[in-house]
Amino acid sequence: QVQLVESGGGLVQAGGSLRLSCAASERTFSSYPMGWFRQAPGKEREFVAVIAWSGSSTYYADSVKGRFTISRDNAKNTVYLQMNSLKPEDTAVYYCAADTQRIGMAYRPHLYDYWGQGTQVTVSS
Repeated sequence: QVQLVESGGGLVQAGGSLRLSCAASERTFSSYPMGWFRQAPGKEREFVAVIAWSGSSTYYADSVKGRFTISRDNAKNTVYLQMNSLKPEDTAVYYCAADTQRIGMAYRPHLYDYWGQGTQVTVSS
């Protein structure tokens, strides 16, 4: 059982930055890919970014490419999402997720088997 706890959300003006953190409870954290997703009111949960178990590979949604950076510190069992140049359309609840069943990186939410509780990010114009 993997427990994930996100933090770092908040209210920021357009153009600002936030860094989200996701702490995992399990020592095998370094064995599997981790993803970030988001869900805005009335919309489906959408993929944001994923990072390989080693941290050597990453993949981003087109909407955040060049603005967001995903990283991980396996010694701290933590994955991060650095968000720069934030836009009002980035407003959503952000979730981290663990894919413990695959080695490769996935972008479909249903392939992830553990989820955090989410953290709200609100970008004002």
